[in-house]
Amino acid sequence: MSVFTPVSIAEARALLEHYTLGEVERLEGIAQGVENTNYFLTTTTGEYVLTLFEHIPRADLPFYVGLMDHLAHREVTCPAPMRLDNGQLIAEVNGKPACIVTKLPGAPRARPDAHLCRRAGEILARIHVAAVDYDASLDNWRGREWRESFAQAVKPKLSRAENDLIAAENRYQGIHDDTVLPRGIIHGDYFHDNVLWDDEGAGGVIDFYFACDDALLYDVAIGVNDWCVNPDATLDTARTHAFIEGYQSQRPLEPFERDLWPVMLRRAALRTWLGRLGYNYFPRDSHMTIPKDHEFSRRLLEHHVAHARALGETL
Repeated sequence: MSVFTPVSIAEARALLEHYTLGEVERLEGIAQGVENTNYFLTTTTGEYVLTLFEHIPRADLPFYVGLMDHLAHREVTCPAPMRLDNGQLIAEVNGKPACIVTKLPGAPRARPDAHLCRRAGEILARIHVAAVDYDASLDNWRGREWRESFAQAVKPKLSRAENDLIAAENRYQGIHDDTVLPRGIIHGDYFHDNVLWDDEGAGGVIDFYFACDDALLYDVAIGVNDWCVNPDATLDTARTHAFIEGYQSQRPLEPFERDLWPVMLRRAALRTWLGRLGYNYFPRDSHMTIPKDHEFSRRLLEHHVAHARALGETL
């Protein structure tokens, strides 16, 4: 979340004329994140989040917003999109497509322990199970083609060692067949700051704008690479086991998933590193944003490469 397109109180009032959500009481920009413009929006009927989509193709927006609507009606705690008076879920503000969703209570936990990791794994599996009957699909735009093409785009910005590491990992990923893995809709950005924990310990998931169809195990790897890492960019065994146990309490893993676990951990680390290199070297003009640490992601990938065999024992 960030603010790339400013929205005034007057513009928010004009938007709310098309909803039945009351009058504006407060509008506050959100600095966290790097993709969309986001505001906390408080009205006389409650607290919401206003999102303006800066780069997502308009044709893809019904998938993302519809997914949240689908999950919110299947006992997954996530933002519920608000409908305009004409029944639509997507509006327009300052020339950008936009939506209003409910604001979840709670806040992320900066240092999740094993108990929280187990709960996080359980929640992720519930998302995967609940999305089985969602009747829309979307290819992962940050899949193999993107990883390889972006590696070439960022190549002039990096050292020889960094480029060699990326090229070697792309080759490694290219020789592994992931079509044997169970597939479905994944969150795609299941980091600890995208789960808000309320006072009673219930977790709600936000930021579904990387969701897509892909290997479910890949989503688990994205989560473990964030929830279960140590400050020195290594995996914490206890937290990793807890995350996996929580996940398997809702969706047991299959034999092929166990075999390809190290591959998915490395793929997730590579994608995160490349994405953060992009935010660093090709920044977007934002009024408010907080950048991510791309060096940490590189060190995590290096750790996974060096300990690939041992990683298989964490599943």
